[in-house]
Amino acid sequence: MSSDRRSGWHSRFDVPIRTASMRAPGGTGVELLLAVAKDGREISMWDPSTGTITPVPGLPPLVEDPVPGPDGRSVLMLSDDTGAELGHLWSFPADGSPARDLTPDLPSYTLRGIDVAQDGSAIAIAAVTDEGFELWLLPADGTPRPLYQSVNEAWCSRVSADGAYASIDTTDHNPGIRRFAVTVTTSSGHVVAVLSDGPCAPVRAVRFSPIPGDPRLLVSTERSGYARPAIWNPVTGDRVDVEAVALHGDLVSLDWSDDASLVLLSHVDEGLHRLYEYHVDTGELSRVDHPDGGYFSPDVASAITFSWASHYGPGNEIRLVRQQFHRPLEVLAVDSSRRGPRTILPAEPVAAGTPLRSERITSRDGTKLQLWVAAPPSATGPAPLVLSIHGGPNLVTVDGYHPAAQAWLDEGIGYASLNYRGSVTFGREFREGFWGSIGDRELEDVTAARNWLVDQGIASDVFISGASYGGFMTLLSLGRAPDLFAGGLATVAMADWRIAYDDMSPALQAAWRGFIGGTPESVPEKFTRSSPLTYVDNVRAPVLLSQGRADSRTPARQAQAYVDRLRARGGDALLDWFEGGHGTTSTSAMRHQQERELDLVRRALRGERWDTA
Repeated sequence: MSSDRRSGWHSRFDVPIRTASMRAPGGTGVELLLAVAKDGREISMWDPSTGTITPVPGLPPLVEDPVPGPDGRSVLMLSDDTGAELGHLWSFPADGSPARDLTPDLPSYTLRGIDVAQDGSAIAIAAVTDEGFELWLLPADGTPRPLYQSVNEAWCSRVSADGAYASIDTTDHNPGIRRFAVTVTTSSGHVVAVLSDGPCAPVRAVRFSPIPGDPRLLVSTERSGYARPAIWNPVTGDRVDVEAVALHGDLVSLDWSDDASLVLLSHVDEGLHRLYEYHVDTGELSRVDHPDGGYFSPDVASAITFSWASHYGPGNEIRLVRQQFHRPLEVLAVDSSRRGPRTILPAEPVAAGTPLRSERITSRDGTKLQLWVAAPPSATGPAPLVLSIHGGPNLVTVDGYHPAAQAWLDEGIGYASLNYRGSVTFGREFREGFWGSIGDRELEDVTAARNWLVDQGIASDVFISGASYGGFMTLLSLGRAPDLFAGGLATVAMADWRIAYDDMSPALQAAWRGFIGGTPESVPEKFTRSSPLTYVDNVRAPVLLSQGRADSRTPARQAQAYVDRLRARGGDALLDWFEGGHGTTSTSAMRHQQERELDLVRRALRGERWDTA
């Protein structure tokens, strides 16, 4: 390997990695840019009309799920010093003025939804405490006001353009089962209406109409089995569904234009994104002209619906937020004439990379799966390969920039990423395919992907890797399919559900009660069967587990228990601790972890143990 090649992959972590561009409310067109940099996450305000990018000073050490405040003059996010995702919503002025706690009299909470009224008059948050799930309205000129409370799971807050109405996705109609309905209240907390498509078809709120005085709400329903948009008026009950019968697969709602005449949609077909516009007045669907790439990434486990997504700008301009595995985030614009896009925010310059292709493979029971895959450019035959398993599980791997994937490929190691059962954007049945038997169907899918990669002559030795639920699947695969993998690289992994349950935040406890089918006391056999700790005596491959000390999703105690048990029986295990919560937050940490994992993979290929590293 040449020094230039080595320098190439290191340089991918030497520049800030932009991860999102989000438009501020208020009609100014200003965007919040989020990036991962050497010392942590950075936020800037970008004015596309002038090209000016202004860094936001005075931010806390940990930046999680920031959203732009009214008119782009502030940044809103949970203030949390440890990474445990427990704190208060604060407003950080973009000019560096003193920050302000927006809910000083509330107990600490986990934030599971945030939205700002288009006119800046109010903020709606979904907060989770030991008391349950709550919807709060934070008027710009008043005291925080409770609008809704339930012991049943409720996520994702939305507020109308003038602050007159708010919504939250609720499960009161079907407690304990994560198929949401949308509950809309007035600004005083009176329930106006609940939109449910029955016990089997979830409905999720996307965005209220951006026009003050218009109570219509853009929602996503799965009553057909796949995501489809609908426009619902909770005051009158009127509803218009976008059936799109000619399109197979999910049709994901992204945004509503400023004049409420257009809805931006993404059709997902075998993981590939194709954008459409829905014309509200005529019911017409029209294709948007754009190059290949990923145009959104859903994040159902945080306070925001998308970690990044394409959206509308002023004057019905479309702002295409685009990434690819080998290409960092850029923003393209399509003007009102709908001619081809032009670049308004170029991608950061990085070393040339390798694109990944989408493959369709088949699991043991015939279920079709989508796999992203690339062989290293230097390969002339089967090569070592890292099979990455995303977290969630209700997340998805899209064609988005991934410097670690490029680093593996630069080093002559193949890379693949699997969208297994549990992934979103492949329909309701696929997303719910893991319910009630955590790990079983996903393990079948992982096994199918691994065997396909070997049978196709792409991979020789396969290493499995993942974070969060992907880390859980890494450990579970090593214990239940011990002959398939040469090593496991797990980050913030779930190793034992029983130990972890007691240490989780209430928000996560509620989610996993629904997924697993009860509590550790009511269904102990399910918690045991689904825990990698149960199968630790079968593990033969080396294991790396990287763990945050303050993690409230996959807590520290259960990670230590797994490594202690594996080491006690002579297993080859490393436990790397880092300060913080559910993941790393800087490019320097990402680079360090990549160096660590590359070294361990090379050791395994030489037949050396990891615990001597």
